[in-house]
Amino acid sequence: MNKKIDFNCDMGESFGIHKLGMDEEVIKYITSANIACGFHSGDPNWMKTTVDLAIEHNVEIGAHPSFPDLVGFGRRFINSDYNEIKNDVIYQIGAITAFVPNKKLQHVKPHGALYNQALVNDETAKAICDAILHVDPELILVVLSGSKWAETAKDMGLKIGKEVFADRAVEPDGTLVSRSKNGSVIHDIDEVVERSIRMISEGKVEAIDGSTITYDADTICLHGDTPGAVDLAKKLKTEFENSNIKITKLKDIINE
Repeated sequence: MNKKIDFNCDMGESFGIHKLGMDEEVIKYITSANIACGFHSGDPNWMKTTVDLAIEHNVEIGAHPSFPDLVGFGRRFINSDYNEIKNDVIYQIGAITAFVPNKKLQHVKPHGALYNQALVNDETAKAICDAILHVDPELILVVLSGSKWAETAKDMGLKIGKEVFADRAVEPDGTLVSRSKNGSVIHDIDEVVERSIRMISEGKVEAIDGSTITYDADTICLHGDTPGAVDLAKKLKTEFENSNIKITKLKDIINE
C-alpha cells in the first residue's frame, strides 16, 4: 500500500468582502491547493491572493471548477449539456492559470455538485476530461478513488490522482454521504485522524453503515471551511509523519 500521500485542500473560496476559511493557516500543512475559479466562489482578487499564498508556501496549484452557482456555492446540480460543461471547465482552468507566473497548473479538481455529478453521469465525466485534455493533457485530474469516473479518465488518456476525504463520511459504494444527511461531515478530530491513517496505510475505511470498503489513495482532502480545520490539518500532518506516511506533492506521486 502506498505510504506516500498528497494533502489537498479547497481554497480561495472567499468572495469580495466575505472571508471564508483559514487559508493562511491551513496552507502551512498541505501540498496541493484547489483554488476556486469564480463560478461557485472566489473572484479575481481572491484568486490572485490565493495563488500568491500557494507559491509562498511551495504548495502546488490546481483549478477548482464548478457549475455556475454562486448563490448555492456550487452545491446545486445545474442541467447543462456536454459542451456547456466542457466550456465552463475550460474557462475556469484558464482563469486560474492566468494568475500563475509560469502558466502551469498541477491539477484540476471539480467542486461540489459538478464533482458528484461526474461520479454518476458518464457525459459529465467525459466533458470534464475533454476540457482538461483541451487545455493541457499533462494536468492531473483529482477524482474519487474507485469511481467509474476514474476509469473513464484513464481510458481517455488522463493522469489521475485517486482521492479520499479526511473529514467526510462515505456510502457503502464509496461515494460521499450527501451533506443533507446527518453525519456527512466528521467533526471529531481523533476519528478523522484514525480514519485517514487507515485509508492510507491499509487502504480501508468504514462506511456509514458499518461496512468496510477498500480505497487506493494518492491524495487526501481536508475541507478548509470545516470548523477546526487548522487544528485538524496540523494534527493530520503530525500523525502522518508519526505513522511513517510521507506527505508528498501529487505530481511526484503520479510521475514516480
